[in-house]
Amino acid sequence: MADAGVARSNNGLHAGTLTRADLSDIVHNRLGLSRAESAGLVERVLHHMCHSLSLGKNVKISGFGSFILRDKGERVGRNPKTGIEVPIAPRRVMTFRASQIMRDRIAG
Repeated sequence: MADAGVARSNNGLHAGTLTRADLSDIVHNRLGLSRAESAGLVERVLHHMCHSLSLGKNVKISGFGSFILRDKGERVGRNPKTGIEVPIAPRRVMTFRASQIMRDRIAG
């Protein structure tokens, strides 16, 4: 996966953000798969995660965290400019909750 000439820092990340291309490079370097196989593996993992979430299933990765779906009911909001009450439709939202191991690592 080419990064279209985007400059990378010394650690290989784009300005502090881990991208799909970065994940593919890590898989390529650590497992020795070809770049195409590495990119395909990353894409398949992400596809399975997205597919499970689209079916209404939560995704839990031990030692990393959980992607949790939550249904929010209809509620009344207020337009801050006019003060008029506006109904907010029910919707499904996704949240991420980091595991305790991840929280400890981030805290240092």
